[in-house]
Amino acid sequence: MNRTTTEKVVKSLKQRHRKEKLFKAAGFASVCFGFLLVLTLISDIVIKATPAFHQHWLKLEIDYQQEWLGVDSLDYEKLESADYRKVLRRSILAMMPEVSGRQDKRSLYKLVSNNAEFTVRDALLKSPEFIGKKKNVWVMLDDDVDSYLKENTEFSQTGIRISEKQAGWIEQWYNNGLIDKQWNTEFLTSGDSREPELAGVRGALTGTMWTMLVTLILSFPLGVAAALYLEEFAPSNRFTDFIEVNINNLAAVPSIVFGLLGLAVIINLFGMPRSTPLVGGVVLTLMTLPTIIIASRASIKAVPPSIREAALGLGASKMQVAFGHVLPLAMPGIITGTIIGMAQALGETAPLLMIGMVAFIVDVPMGVTDASTVMPVQIYLWADSPERAFLAKTSAAILVLLTFLMMMNTLAATLRRKFEKRF
Repeated sequence: MNRTTTEKVVKSLKQRHRKEKLFKAAGFASVCFGFLLVLTLISDIVIKATPAFHQHWLKLEIDYQQEWLGVDSLDYEKLESADYRKVLRRSILAMMPEVSGRQDKRSLYKLVSNNAEFTVRDALLKSPEFIGKKKNVWVMLDDDVDSYLKENTEFSQTGIRISEKQAGWIEQWYNNGLIDKQWNTEFLTSGDSREPELAGVRGALTGTMWTMLVTLILSFPLGVAAALYLEEFAPSNRFTDFIEVNINNLAAVPSIVFGLLGLAVIINLFGMPRSTPLVGGVVLTLMTLPTIIIASRASIKAVPPSIREAALGLGASKMQVAFGHVLPLAMPGIITGTIIGMAQALGETAPLLMIGMVAFIVDVPMGVTDASTVMPVQIYLWADSPERAFLAKTSAAILVLLTFLMMMNTLAATLRRKFEKRF
């Protein structure tokens, strides 16, 4: 009998150990599978984004003839408004004398960016002594040409909007060493543009920073104050229960509802300007507050009651206990909740679309009341553009957004470690 019982116990232990090993293996496989999916996603984004960080440029010998410029004096103001388009086009034709006919000339001019004439202008304004002389100037190529060069090394047609003649001219320039691939500083230093080769994320990134700053300034103190009041000072009654239930319900409300609220109340009722970081920050604050309040309450509740009792026993007031003992100990958890809320706000698009932050804005915002857009909306706009070059721009903007998010999380983690106290 004892032997049979022992055998059953041993057999049961083997089964339990086998199940435990299977569970551990399944958990490890799940973690590896999730990590593999994330790695695949990030790798795909990086591969698609790589072309956006460099741009092809063409070296032109610009002839700054005073007759072509259309100026009768060397006054700075007149030089600013000179006919640089004529100078650019004649310099291109001088480099390609075999091109004739109006249609071929138009096709030739389309190979350089619309911004090329301004590059020619800036080069002369920087060195006015080149009037009447020739100077080598690097000008940006059109986005179709740039995409063609990035995707073709054999100069063959692949569906990009480049004709056979244009492909021949590009090959000629490339073989003569006139085309160079350079780091695309325009992507990080310029605002949005209809032309893919000129479009950058500086405007959207600045707008995101202003919006997040407004959100943080409003949501953090309000959320912490509300959580501290509900946990430490609020009496237990029906009104408090009603507030708690509504806070939990607001955390589950779709984000677009907050956008509708901002449109109806903040813009239409209070008359605040559309498409500004101030309004965007207020809307995102309303959306973020429930998350911060719930996380802050949980962190405050986790502080041991002995801390409160000891402070009260030494004669501290309830206010001193809350702000001098409970809040500092709960601060790491509060910061964690704030990170979650801010990360959620950083990736929101729907509520900002409702308040007009989807507008095409080129200028970089200088304050919270200037019209601007944000990174998620910029990504949404570029992803919907038909131009081929915007595919890489979209992926590159996603990388910039992820980098900005990691910087926020790193800063928050540093602050959390600084305020963390063990008890």
